[in-house]
Amino acid sequence: MRNFDLSPLYRSAIGFDRLFNALEAGQNQTNGYPPYNVELVEENHYRIAIAVAGFAEQELEITSHDNMLIVRGAHQGETAEKTFLYQGIAERNFERKFQLAEHIQIKGAKLENGLLYIDMQRVIPETLKPRRIEIK
Repeated sequence: MRNFDLSPLYRSAIGFDRLFNALEAGQNQTNGYPPYNVELVEENHYRIAIAVAGFAEQELEITSHDNMLIVRGAHQGETAEKTFLYQGIAERNFERKFQLAEHIQIKGAKLENGLLYIDMQRVIPETLKPRRIEIK
C-alpha cells in the first residue's frame, strides 16, 4: 500500500482541517447517501448543500454538538409498501455527520427545491487573531 503525504493540503484548508485527518485515518462514510456539497461561499463563510428530495421540513433534524454537525432524515407515516417497476429515488432514512473545525458557527439552514442548505461561518476570537506588535 502506498502512503500519501497530505501535509501540503493542510496549508490551504480553512475550516475543514479535520477532513484530512479522517482521510489519513482511513475513516470514511459507509455510503454516499444522501449526496452533499461543501462550498466556500467567501472567506470564512461555508455552505453545505445536502440532496434531501422527498423529505419534508418536519422530517429533517439538524443538531450541532462539540464540533460535530449531525443531519438526520426520517420519513414519518406512510408505511404501506409500494410496488415499483423501477426505483431510482432512494427513500430511506439517513444520518450524515460532519466534523467541524474549531470556531465554526452554524448560522442557519433552509430547505429549497429538494436541497437542504446549512450556512456556517468561521469566527475567530480576537485573542487568537494575529496582531502587530510595535517595535520601540
